[in-house]
Amino acid sequence: MSPANELRRIQSIDAFRGITIFTMVFVNELAGVRDIPQWMKHMPADADAMTFVDMVFPAFLFIVGMSIPFALKNRLQKGDSFWQLQWHILWRTIGLLILGVFMVNGESGYVNEAAMGIPVHLWLLLFYTCIILVWNVYHFKKRKWTIVFRTVGITGLIILAFIYRGGKDGTELLQPRWWGILGLIGWAYLLACIFYQLFKKRMAAMIGMAGVCTLFYALAHTPATNKYMGWWAEQSGHAAHTSIVLYGVVLSLIYFGEKRTTQPFPERFAGALAFAAVLFAAGYFLRPWFTISKIYATPTWCLYSAAACCLLFSFLYWLTDVKKINGWIHFFKPAATNPLLTYIIPGILYAAFSLLHISVFPNSLRYGLPGIIWSAFFAVTVMYIAMGLNKLKIRLQL
Repeated sequence: MSPANELRRIQSIDAFRGITIFTMVFVNELAGVRDIPQWMKHMPADADAMTFVDMVFPAFLFIVGMSIPFALKNRLQKGDSFWQLQWHILWRTIGLLILGVFMVNGESGYVNEAAMGIPVHLWLLLFYTCIILVWNVYHFKKRKWTIVFRTVGITGLIILAFIYRGGKDGTELLQPRWWGILGLIGWAYLLACIFYQLFKKRMAAMIGMAGVCTLFYALAHTPATNKYMGWWAEQSGHAAHTSIVLYGVVLSLIYFGEKRTTQPFPERFAGALAFAAVLFAAGYFLRPWFTISKIYATPTWCLYSAAACCLLFSFLYWLTDVKKINGWIHFFKPAATNPLLTYIIPGILYAAFSLLHISVFPNSLRYGLPGIIWSAFFAVTVMYIAMGLNKLKIRLQL
């Protein structure tokens, strides 16, 4: 989601977002490499441990939370009414859910190419093309051309959804098997925006609602209460993800709240450190009941990840906005200002290469150090591709 104008002036926000996107591309590519250290892979669901790889998704959620106060304020300053703002939030959520569902259904384990009638990689390329047509920021002098391109994109998505077939017998239609990373972010974003508006930006209320989300998760995973929750128990993951977004909102208010911007940096930094310490202590307290697990989205994983994000952002803010050491950010700017496009570039590349039967990197070298070097090279390449597309004025905005 594109940052608000006011948010662009905070270099550390861009740095945090850009680093998160870059790391995401790197670890996704690294997932196909064998014989690498465990700390460079996701931990198993029952391992009671986490690596930096397990922190990429919560970092996405955390930065969404940090952006919410700026984004909503920016919409109101542009003159949006209350209901226009709600529609804007809902439209973003719907967009993320649609993208998540399409991307999940496009995974090879679900698609039945024979029943669909076209190769899955062609289907994916057409899908990514429609994404760009629908959510690109156009600069036409005549609005009718914007309407034409977006109509073509929406029509294309409808057709792709209609022709999709999955399952062994080819009878399964496009469906939310799970929401995908973007869809999960969409649900957490929607709930956090509701809480943020409902409680009038109060920091204590945001912490309280994050606590409610954690309690909801605990009840859903406790046998004595789980049996009474029914369908609601299945939504515990959304509650966990929403808590991380709310922690991001809290840190944003600590550093950039209306009464905070006049405070000297050391005071705000101390507040951020105290908040991180509270999060870590809460995670430590809950660990005997809920082990660390990204797969299960446990409260301990949420709290530890949010605490680490607080520390990382605080360092970036001190480095880039206080000490003004920010020349290095230019490398991450394309991903920071055009995150959705950067996110889908690897999918576009893989779909195109697979359709053309081109092997960019031999499987025989997908091991150990050669695989790590390739993954880093691939991530850097994606960043430069994003930079080139930015110069061509291709920028996606939900």
